[in-house]
Amino acid sequence: MRKGEPILSVAVPTAGGRVLDYLPPLQGSVPRAGMRVAVPVARREALGVVLGPGRCGAPPGVRLRRIRRVLDPSPLLTRELLDLIAWAAAYYRCPLGAAVGAALPAPLRRLGRAARVATVWRLTPAGRAVTVADLARRAPRQAEVMARLQATGSLAAEAVAARGWRAVLAALARKGWVEEAQAQAEGHAAPVPGEAPALLPEQRRAVGEVAAALGRFAPFLLEGVTGSGKTAVYLALAEAAVAAGGQALMLVPEIALAPQLVARLRARFGEASVAVLHSGLAPGVRAAAWEAARSGAAAVVVGTRSAVFAPLARPALVVVDEEHDPAYFEDAGPLRYAARDVAVMRARRAGVPVVLGSATPSLESLHNAREGRYRHLRLTRRARGEAPVRVELVDIRGRPLDGGLSPPLIARIRRHLEAGGQVLLFRNRRGFAPVLICDACGWVAECPRCTSRLVWHRGAGRVRCHHCGHERPVPERCPSCGDVALRARGHGTERVEETLAARFPGEAIVRLDRDATRRRGALERALDAARRGAARILVGTQMIAKGHDFPGVTLVGVLDADQGLFSADFRGPERMAQLLVQVAGRAGRAGRPGEVVVQTRQPEHPLLRALLAGGYGAFAEAALAERRAAGLPPYGALALVRAEAPRAEQAEAFLDAARRLLEPPPSGVEVLGPAPAPMERRAGLHRWQLLLQAPSRRALGRALDRLAPALDGLPEARRVRWALDVDPAELY
Repeated sequence: MRKGEPILSVAVPTAGGRVLDYLPPLQGSVPRAGMRVAVPVARREALGVVLGPGRCGAPPGVRLRRIRRVLDPSPLLTRELLDLIAWAAAYYRCPLGAAVGAALPAPLRRLGRAARVATVWRLTPAGRAVTVADLARRAPRQAEVMARLQATGSLAAEAVAARGWRAVLAALARKGWVEEAQAQAEGHAAPVPGEAPALLPEQRRAVGEVAAALGRFAPFLLEGVTGSGKTAVYLALAEAAVAAGGQALMLVPEIALAPQLVARLRARFGEASVAVLHSGLAPGVRAAAWEAARSGAAAVVVGTRSAVFAPLARPALVVVDEEHDPAYFEDAGPLRYAARDVAVMRARRAGVPVVLGSATPSLESLHNAREGRYRHLRLTRRARGEAPVRVELVDIRGRPLDGGLSPPLIARIRRHLEAGGQVLLFRNRRGFAPVLICDACGWVAECPRCTSRLVWHRGAGRVRCHHCGHERPVPERCPSCGDVALRARGHGTERVEETLAARFPGEAIVRLDRDATRRRGALERALDAARRGAARILVGTQMIAKGHDFPGVTLVGVLDADQGLFSADFRGPERMAQLLVQVAGRAGRAGRPGEVVVQTRQPEHPLLRALLAGGYGAFAEAALAERRAAGLPPYGALALVRAEAPRAEQAEAFLDAARRLLEPPPSGVEVLGPAPAPMERRAGLHRWQLLLQAPSRRALGRALDRLAPALDGLPEARRVRWALDVDPAELY
């Protein structure tokens, strides 16, 4: 070590997520915080990210090793983002090195992969003079790309790669019509000329309040009934943020909801000014979008939960659409977090406003608004002036069902189709039937690896487990008694689709679930057919329940409203209510009256009655009262230690040892378990859990300060796979 030489703290994701001290490389300048480096770990070389000055925690006599080389010319992670990652690692009890790794896109977690410069394709003077109509006759794909360029001015590299246009642009470049150039971070992107949609008074008030907060931290809860135009508010706010020289980060819960928002943003800001980040992108496309966000070339960044860690050169606004959605919880990997809560913290640390939008806000967000922590903005009217939909309960106890459809619902479907309407049917279960049973002996097809039954997928001729993926052909005879009397019990979307095809021959039906949209482009084609009205009947899972605008839908049928009423998870009724309200909101959006039919075997259930009589607000009041009485979030705090092992006693022993670490527990903290998880076995492993319940996050933090650092050192930890969830999304 040279005299005066600095010591650097480096996060090493592959070294157990540790943070290690190193000396700078012998050659070159000292790397700055946020730059990736190659460092020696034991006898191999690993990727690291410099955090800043180190503390030299090495024992006396141990010589520090040197960084071998610096991988980036400038920091990839800003100080603001490094501080956010450090907060998330501390709050969710994750090793800091692992959290830093989770914030990088996969290509940049590999040694030797350099960060790319964000580029755009643009027209040359010769290209601007090309007549697209003449080109279309001999080269339609080239004409399509040229038309897009002439309309928007430029195309981002990540958009080009996602659409498969690179070869087309290369051909256009050879003609001298286009060129690739480095994207410029100009500070703001002017909206594409054209009429912005007119805002209603409530929308204008919401935009005005948030826009007035630009430049400082201010959290807002935007509660708007379905169809009230929350997206128009987001677009207006993005324009205000970008006009002020900043970038807007917009989170959506699922990939399926990204295309429609992205299309509207690109129509306003141009192709090159909008970057998209989600797990469905090819690694190279995702890395290019990440770099466009980091460099500031992208004025607006849209993504799913991991995009909350997207690097931003000029953060000015954070928006979380459908903030209640459980898809915002990351429950796998080393960093297990709630993206909505991280987004609020990111906005606080960056000093920018954050907008949480939903028609059915989470009970936690409603509580924060009540307590004055969030400013509560409301959109109470539908943007097109439609009347509220009419909702009717249909008691299906003792009624004959045909593929899950009751006679009253079938009659309504027929009436709406004859009137020229479109019908949407919601069933939150894939496959043909959830149970395959032998009438002779009672045998049931069960998963050999999970505490669950195999779902019959008749189209594929297979029975599948929706938890571990195990599948096998449908048996021709009962494996227990040899009888051929195997019967389907219950109904999934596949069976509903088959029943509708028989009942309404000639009507075009689109099924929207994970099975039907597995192939590339299938989801986009199905959504397009639904929006154009080419498909008269839509059947699907929660994939169609939220966020989509189907203007032709006049009838929504909910085939089973009871799933969440008796859930093992305390959030089950809340999720049920949110899904019901969201799917009901797909009806009556184009000036025609909408109708919703809800099938249930529990028509007297108090929470269901509160929802239908007083809307989501009345349901939330009743649910919050129950939570307060039980000391559950938002009136308390939870953490869950999960353990999985080949033998149940191994998981139980680990959690017993974990419980002993908390004896006696800190004041106010209750330790429940260990106990088997509601799904006791999954993918061949026995699952147990230990629940910590506290009256506040501070009290819970005291317990976790004692528990979390010691878990990995328990002898029993070597025999199990374990995880610690702070603020768990579910107790399943």
